[in-house]
Parts: sequence; C-alpha cells; structure tokens
Amino acid sequence: MRAQRTDWQNLEQYFQPFERLTKRFISNLDEAKVAKMNVSLPQQTLPNDGLSLLECVQQLEQSIIPQLSAARGPRYWGFVTGGATPIATMADWLVSSFDQNVAKAGDSVASLVEKQAMEWLCELFELPDNFRGVMPTGATGCNFLAACIARQFAGVQQGLDVAKEGVYKLDVEIFSTTPHASMLKSLGMAGLGQKSITIINSYVNSEAMDISHLNTCLEKSQAKSKIIIASSGTVTATDFDDLKAISVLSLQYDAWLHVDAAFGLFERVVEGVNGKTKGIENADSITVDCHKWLNVPYDCGVFLTRHLDLLEQSFDVPAPYLENFGNEPDYMSLGIENSRRFRAFPVWLTLLAYGREGIKSWVESNIKLAKGLANWIDASDDYELVYPCQMNVVLFRPNTTDLTQQEADNKTKKLLQTINQDGRLFLSPGIWQGNQIIRAALSNWQTDERDIEIAKEVLIQFS
Repeated sequence: MRAQRTDWQNLEQYFQPFERLTKRFISNLDEAKVAKMNVSLPQQTLPNDGLSLLECVQQLEQSIIPQLSAARGPRYWGFVTGGATPIATMADWLVSSFDQNVAKAGDSVASLVEKQAMEWLCELFELPDNFRGVMPTGATGCNFLAACIARQFAGVQQGLDVAKEGVYKLDVEIFSTTPHASMLKSLGMAGLGQKSITIINSYVNSEAMDISHLNTCLEKSQAKSKIIIASSGTVTATDFDDLKAISVLSLQYDAWLHVDAAFGLFERVVEGVNGKTKGIENADSITVDCHKWLNVPYDCGVFLTRHLDLLEQSFDVPAPYLENFGNEPDYMSLGIENSRRFRAFPVWLTLLAYGREGIKSWVESNIKLAKGLANWIDASDDYELVYPCQMNVVLFRPNTTDLTQQEADNKTKKLLQTINQDGRLFLSPGIWQGNQIIRAALSNWQTDERDIEIAKEVLIQFS
C-alpha cells in the first residue's frame, strides 16, 4: 500500500473498519477479561511493499485487539486509572484528525485552547489565578518539571543558573515522607539524585508527613536551599499531608513546596477548599493527572506553578527558527517537548461538556462505592481490611490468622494472581507496613453498584 494525496478522497474505506472495530471493542468491555495476562505476537518480518488496508485490519482483529486489556472499562481497578468518556474519546479522535503541534503560538488556536483548559482546571480546583502551567504526558513528566523548576529556584537563591551551569555547585536538601516512584525517577533525571531525600517520619499507621519532625529537620538543615515534596493522596493509603502546616514551614525556611496530587487534587472538587487539600493553594508547584479522575484518554498530565518565569528559565532554549512573537512563553519553553500533541483538547471538551457538577458526580460515586466495598470486606470473615478507606482506594488481603508473614504474603500474592487471571476484575499489588496487600483503586466514571456486586462475587468465589 502506497500513501497518496488522493487517499483523503476515500475516507469511507477507513471509517467503516474504524467504526466497526471501535463499536465492537467498547460494546464488549463488560464481558471481556479486564486484563489479558498471557499475551504474544506472531513472529513476522517487516513487509517490503506493505499490506492492503483489509490485510492490516485482519491482522488487528486476529493478533492485537483480542489481547488488549479492558483498561477503559468499569472494573479495571489496578493502579489509579480512569477510562475515557464518550466526549473525551471523540475529542481524541479529532486530535489525530487535526494533527496540531502545540509547541508554539502564532499559527493556530490550539495554544489558546490549552491555556483556557488550564484556566478552567484552576477554576475546577478553586486554585488562585496566579497558577499557570503546561500539559506534559503524565505525573512522571510533571514531577520531572517540578524537580527542574525546584532546582532552578535553589540556584537563584545561590546565585546560579542551574539550567545553564549544571547542578555540580548546588547545595540543596530535599525533604519528603512518601514520595511516589515517579518523583524518585524525576529526581534522578534532574541530577538531584534518587537517594538524595531526607525521609521525614510519617504519623503512626499512616503515610502522612509528621509536621513536627519536618520542622526539626528543616531547623537542623545546613543546606543553602531546601525543597519539600508533599503528597495529596499517597499511592497506597491515599493519605494527605497537612499542606496548611507544611506551607507555613516552607515560608519560614524559604523552601520550595511541591505537591504531588496526581489524583488527590480531585478530592477538592467534592470537599472544596477546606477539605483534605486545604493549603495546596500555597504550593509552589502541583502535579495532577487528567487521565486519572478526569477520565480523558492516555496520556495527559498537568503541571501547575506560581513561578512560570522559573519554568521558562529551566526549559527555554532560543533558536532563530523558534523565535517567539508573542508576549507569553511558548509551551515548548515550559517543558520537555518541542513536539507536543494537542492533548489539551480532550480536557477542554470534557470540561465544556460535563462541567463542575458532572465531574463531581463521578468522583463522589467512586468514593461512595469504594467505601461500600471496604465496609463489606471489613465485615467479611474471609478478608482483612488493612487500612480504613480514605477515598477511592481499598486496601485488603485474605484472612491471614495464624499464618506467618511469609505464608500470609504468599497467600495474598496467589489470591491476586487468581483474581486477575479470572478476568472479571483487575487489581494491583501493594505493601502496607511490610506486608503484601491488594489494592482496588476506583476512578472510572462508569463504575457502579453492578461492578461492586461482581467484585463481591469474585471475592466470595476465591476466598
């Protein structure tokens, strides 16, 4: 098959299989195995002349689609994963049709759409209008921007331009209690080091930061610059750090405060500014994912900061052919990519279509359903709820009475494997206080009581 300009005159030949494959895949989500645990691809060499459209579609139907997970469905409860809504799915189709590179302004409205989407997100989360930002690929991209802007801040404090001179002269100490793995990766990529964190104690039976210990460590620190990495919704227990108290200390010690709120920021849509995220408006930077609770397609993160100038200092590299003719920095000067997909469009259309109340409704529903499942597990003789359900994540394991820790861990791992192989649910593992556990994270807009009943049936069957 050779690509020709005239191919666009026969779009119907692509629309027909596209419509059929899409309808079939989505209509089978409830019946299909949520995860495909044993997958493979037939060995074949690169075609010399290429295949026809019909032959390509046949290969899709035979080798690829049957082995895809139902990750966009209502019972994919591993990690923290949303599932694209119909309007967000349509928007993503159009992103490919429009094929815009949202790196620079001046030749398209696409940059303004991203700007407006960011403004609407700040309205949704009731954040001050001095927060600005950019849409990277996800939380890892956001946390990398956070590491870079924080080191730039530290450099300014010490008379260094780290983006240009490097980190070798930088004297900085980083404080955190439960940093996400993506944050550790980001610190490594930014040259600050994965092992560079001074670990602050958590409260007993919690992943939340002990404010008194943070104060003690900040007071003792001899570093010229300090960075605090806080959490709004830790990955296991979904605990929230006391951001009000932490922001007071960050001001007192002139420290940069970054908050990883990849999915926890959506608690603010339900509980408002006085809920668990109280004080996040004082952060210097924030990470949030839209492909989690906003239920737009992968991939889409949002990085917000009150210091856009430092972000630009970190990533702007002038070149004659990239000259900026506007009054504001281009997006390519605010992040990693010079080539940027129009990923803001599904966010913009989602916010436009569902509004604050529509988004609030599915966040509230997920929280209610998760707490209902947690209560059922807590009342069961066959299972142990290992931590009270704080929001949308349920932590549990099978009854391990009279078992050694090794026996309990093995029993838990075997149960998780059995559940995922069965295919009605997909759950992910976790560790709580040194013990192997199972995590069920509900963040899909479609999940309802029927799915909770199926989960109970699965747990009863394999107890």
